[in-house]
Amino acid sequence: MAFNGTWKVDRSENYDKFMEQMGINVMKRKLAEHDNLKITIEQTGDKFHIKESSTFRTKDIDFTLGVQFDYSLADGTEVSGAWEMEGDMLKGKFTRKDNSKLLTTTRTLVGGELVQTYNYEGVDAKRIFKKQ
Repeated sequence: MAFNGTWKVDRSENYDKFMEQMGINVMKRKLAEHDNLKITIEQTGDKFHIKESSTFRTKDIDFTLGVQFDYSLADGTEVSGAWEMEGDMLKGKFTRKDNSKLLTTTRTLVGGELVQTYNYEGVDAKRIFKKQ
């Protein structure tokens, strides 16, 4: 339940290169750099309710650890996958529906910040969130 709370993006590392690798056009990438993303996480046992709120959209996501679900990324890319808990880390593995390539992501708490990592086709990125 350590992830519970509202988290606002503070900074990103290599996020533009990651989005470029994902095939996101330059205009959407520039907008995404300033999306003011806020994530509210509510965990009850192995069930999660997440609200993503940004300049561009608000989306509610409900999932259960280990259970596959469909999700639409902010740019419209459709993926299917699941989150697992590995120790203190949330680890997600998602397959793109358009090309069957794997997108992996993790969420961990580091020094009171929520660190979300991404990997797609050999390109890594990180977004760091501060608790609100």
